[in-house]
Amino acid sequence: MKAFKFDHRLIDSYARFSRPFSTIRSDDLKSEIDHQYDAGRFWPDALLSLNPRYLQGATVDDPVASGDLDEATGRIFRFGATPIRFHRHQAQSIAKARTGQSYVVTTGTGSGKSLCFFVPIVDAIVRARKAGRARKTSAIIVYPMNALANSQMNEIDKFISQSGLPSDLKPIVGRYTGQESQEERRQIPDDPPDILLGCCRFHGHEV
Repeated sequence: MKAFKFDHRLIDSYARFSRPFSTIRSDDLKSEIDHQYDAGRFWPDALLSLNPRYLQGATVDDPVASGDLDEATGRIFRFGATPIRFHRHQAQSIAKARTGQSYVVTTGTGSGKSLCFFVPIVDAIVRARKAGRARKTSAIIVYPMNALANSQMNEIDKFISQSGLPSDLKPIVGRYTGQESQEERRQIPDDPPDILLGCCRFHGHEV
């Protein structure tokens, strides 16, 4: 693989650059240091990792067709005209949420854990709107860092904004992380969002 050739070439170049900086007159010491260099003591081996392939589940259209998800939820969770296809663990989580069961999701990075709770939350919100219930904060989601809260807010907003739903059905997502002004914070209790994203570290302190 060219990646490994590049790795060897990069290490050789760095060795040629770094080793002449010191002149060692002691033969036994120089021999030992050369041995350590040649053994790779000063740089780790290349890290090779493989992305796991998660088992596929149904598309969002399938639970919509069965009535497990509302039609409005199906319009939110798609890429343009293409419905999202869930991983199996996502579909299982959504099914458990629909029946009121508790669940814990433990999977690798990039496995779509957020959809395991965002889909049921959004579905409950649009059903409540259709039933005529007043808007209230239905979910508070706390992240360990502002950056995660920001990225998740952007992602869920993308889904909601492209859904084509009327404004009275679109879930509203808010944020309370310490990045907001005092005025924005005061507005949250007066005009609560459906979903509130927060951070467990607020101005450098845990909350």
